[in-house]
Amino acid sequence: MADAIHELIEKARAAQKVIEQWPQEKVDRMVAAVGWELYKEENAVACAELAVKETKMGVYEDKLLKHRKKTLGTLRDLDGVKTVGVIETDEAKGLMKIAKPLGVVAAVTPVTNPTSTPAGNGLSILKTRNACIIAPHLFARKTTGLAVEHMRAGLEKVGAPLDLVQVLPKPTKERIQELMSEADLVVATGSGALVKAAYSSGTPAYGVGAGNAVIVVDETADIADAAKKIFLSKTFDNATSCSSENSLVIHEGIRDELVAALKSHGGHLCSGVEKEQLKATLWPDGEHLNPKIVARPIARIAEMAELSIPEGTTFLMVEGDETVEEDLYAAEKLSPVVRLWTYREFSEAVDYVERITRKCGYGHSCGIHSRDDDHIMELALKCHVSRIMVRQPQCYGNSGNYDNGMPFTMTLGCGTWGGNITSENIAWKHFLNVTWVSKPIAAVVPDEAKLFGEFLNT
Repeated sequence: MADAIHELIEKARAAQKVIEQWPQEKVDRMVAAVGWELYKEENAVACAELAVKETKMGVYEDKLLKHRKKTLGTLRDLDGVKTVGVIETDEAKGLMKIAKPLGVVAAVTPVTNPTSTPAGNGLSILKTRNACIIAPHLFARKTTGLAVEHMRAGLEKVGAPLDLVQVLPKPTKERIQELMSEADLVVATGSGALVKAAYSSGTPAYGVGAGNAVIVVDETADIADAAKKIFLSKTFDNATSCSSENSLVIHEGIRDELVAALKSHGGHLCSGVEKEQLKATLWPDGEHLNPKIVARPIARIAEMAELSIPEGTTFLMVEGDETVEEDLYAAEKLSPVVRLWTYREFSEAVDYVERITRKCGYGHSCGIHSRDDDHIMELALKCHVSRIMVRQPQCYGNSGNYDNGMPFTMTLGCGTWGGNITSENIAWKHFLNVTWVSKPIAAVVPDEAKLFGEFLNT
C-alpha cells in the first residue's frame, strides 16, 4: 500500500518540478484550459448526472449549477492574480515578497460535493504551480474520478504534465492517511474525524469545522425577501451544503408572518407528533444523524418518518420547548429540515446563535435578515463565527457568490473555534510559500515616550 502511495507522490513531484519555473502567462493558460474542461456544459452535465447516480444525494440541477458556478467563480477570483515571481513590494520597509509553490497537495474531497470541491481547490492549486492528488470519498470515487479526467484533458491541451492532477484509487481510510502523511500539504474537506486525521497526519493541513448555520430574522427584515432566500438556500441540493440554514431565530413580532411566508414556498410546520416521528428517523439511536437521510428528497424523508405531508412540500420546519442544549434539532441536519426559535430582545437572538453554534458548528457561520445596522454589528462583534451573511441565502453566500465579495471556495475554515488553523475561505493564497527579501533601510528607532506614554519612568 505504502509503495503505491509513494509512486503517486513521486509522479506528482516530477510533474510539479516541470512547471515550477513556468512564467505567469503559461500558468494562467494552463488554468484556463483546465477550467474550461470542467466548465464545458457536456462535461459538467456528465459530472452532475454521475454524482446523483453514484451518491444518491442531492439534486441534479443543483449539482450542475454548483459545479459550473464554483468553477467559473474560482476562475474569476484567479483572473489577474500574480502567483509567480515578485507578488508584493514595500519600498518604505525595503521588503519584497516572492511566490513559491508548496509541492504536492493531498486534497481530500467529501461525498456531498464530489466534483465542485476538486474543481475549486484544483484550480487554485494549479494556479500556484503545485501538483495535487485528490482523495475522493469511497462512495463518490467514480464521480470524482470523472472530474479528474476532465482536468487532465485540460492539462493535455497545453502540454502540461498530466500527473499534476491525480486521483487516489481505492480511497480507504488507511490509504488516505498514508497519502496525507506523504504530501507537502493537506486540504481536508469532510467529516470532523477526517479533519482530525488530517491534523494528526504530521503534514501541515487546512481543515474545516462542522457547519450548522443559524439565521436571525429581526423585526426590520423584509419578510418576503427573507423567506424566499431561506427557502432557496435550505432546499438547494437537498441541503448538502455545510452552509445550509439549520436554525432560524425569529423575532416574536414577525414569527407568524415569516412562517406563513415560508409556507408559501412549500415549508411544512410539523405538529408535535410529527416532530417526534421525524426525530426518531433523523437520529434513530438518539445521538447520531442517520446517514440514510443525508441530502435525500424531503418526500423520501417524510416517507421514512411515516409523515403525511401536503403535496408540494419542499422542506420541514419544527418548533418546541426544549433548550438548545437538550434539543437534537439544534444540531446540523444535512437535510431539508430547519428548527425555529423565537426571541424578544436582540440580546436573546445573539445568545441563541452562540449556544446553538457551541453545540455544533462553532466558528463556522451565521446570517441575519435585518435593516438595522446596530443589530448586524452586535451580532458581528459578539458571535464566534468566521463569516456572517447579511440578507443573503446562506449556502450561496458563504462560499462565494457573484453578488458578494467572499472568495469562491468549497472549503471553509472555522478558526480556532472550530479547531482549524484559519478562519478564511481557503483559496489560492493558501497554496503558496512566500520568500521575504529584506533590504536595509534608514533606521526606524522606537519613540519610548510615545510607546510607554504615562507609564514611562514610573
